[in-house]
Amino acid sequence: MDLRGKTVVLTGASTGLGPYIARRLHKAGARLVLSARNEAALDKLAKELSDARVVVADLAKTGEPERLAKEAGAVDILVSNAGVPASGRLVTFKVEELDRAIAVNLRAGIVLARLLAPAMIERREGHMVFMASVAGKVPTPGFTVYNATKFGIRGFALALREELWGTGVGVSAISPTFVSEAGMWAETGLKANPLAAEVPPQRVADAVYTAITKNKAEVDVMRLPLRASLKVLAIAPNLFMSVARSTGANRSSDGAGDRQKNKR
Repeated sequence: MDLRGKTVVLTGASTGLGPYIARRLHKAGARLVLSARNEAALDKLAKELSDARVVVADLAKTGEPERLAKEAGAVDILVSNAGVPASGRLVTFKVEELDRAIAVNLRAGIVLARLLAPAMIERREGHMVFMASVAGKVPTPGFTVYNATKFGIRGFALALREELWGTGVGVSAISPTFVSEAGMWAETGLKANPLAAEVPPQRVADAVYTAITKNKAEVDVMRLPLRASLKVLAIAPNLFMSVARSTGANRSSDGAGDRQKNKR
C-alpha cells in the first residue's frame, strides 16, 4: 500500500511509541487522526505534523472506541497502539484494574477493527495494525495480565488476517522486544536481560511502516538471539521454560512489574 494521501487512525498517539509511529507514517505521506487521553500532547504533535487531526478518547471507557471510529470518518488504516502496562503479580490487581487492562489492550482494538473493517472491505483496500509484543509469545512471571492481553491481541490479528484474506484488507501484528528511550519499559529505568536486549522506538515505527506497505502478517522487532530462542519455544516449550527458570532469564524484567504497578 502506498501511504500517500491515506488516512490513518493511530491510538496511543500522545506518548511512548505513538509519536514515533505518527512521524514515520506522516513522512510517508499519510494523514493522521491522532487519539489518546492527553489532549495537550496530541495538540502539540498535531501541530508538528501540520495536517493531523485530534480525537481525544479514553479507550477504557464504554462507548469511547465507538465514538472514535465515528469521529475519525473515512479511514484507510488503523494502527491500534494504545496500551497500559498491566504489570504486577495477579494477586495485587483490583478487579477494576483488570477490566481497564483488558479494555485498553485488547477490547478497544477489536471494537475498532469491527467498526472500521466494513468500509475497508467495501472499498477492497485498507490495513489494520495491532501492537502486540514479545510478551505475546513468552509467558513471564509478574506480567500475567499483560501477557494475556498481548497473547490475545496477537492471536486476534493473525486470525483476522486469515478471515479477511482476499478482501483487499491486510492485517498485521507488531511484536517488539523491550523498547528503549520511550514507552512503558523505558519508564521503569531497568535494563533488559542481554538475551532479550532492547530496540530503539524508531525501529518499531519502521516495522509499522513495513507491515503496512508490504502487507506483513507479523513483524518481530528484536535481535537474532531472541528470534532464535523463540523458535526453540515454539518447538519445545517445556524445555524453553525450564532453561528460562534455571537461568533466571524469565525474571529479567520481574522488577518492572512492581515499578509499573506502583505508578498506576
